Amino acid sequence: MDFTRRETLVIGAATAAVVTLPMPAMASAVDDAIAAFTGGADVGDGGVNLDAPEIAENGNTVPIEVSAEGASAIMVLAAGNPTPGVATFNFGPLAGAQRAKTRIRLAGTQDVIAVAKMADGSFAKAQKNVKVTIGGCGG
Repeated sequence: MDFTRRETLVIGAATAAVVTLPMPAMASAVDDAIAAFTGGADVGDGGVNLDAPEIAENGNTVPIEVSAEGASAIMVLAAGNPTPGVATFNFGPLAGAQRAKTRIRLAGTQDVIAVAKMADGSFAKAQKNVKVTIGGCGG
């Protein structure tokens, strides 16, 4: 099969467009999830502790811990996963501590984001980049 120069350029441009489209779509999914959780309110930095490894050897089981003193709920997102929502932890008035530990699956190197809804109605966010050497979601 022989391609002309024009056909080669069109195929190359189409391939480049397909490769670059998923990242903004994933960023939009993360922004939409945060907006749904916060109701569109402003999210401040700080007030949330997110403990995740800097380098994860296997993306199938990445240990994380989130905590936020005075939080009524904490949502965890993995920005690079096909489905960014990982978990939402809700804390009642009798909770001893607003802290959760779990293991999550990451598709590859990406940001892990924790957004906390505080008891006073404000929102706080923490973010950490985790480098994954072996992907867990089909990578």
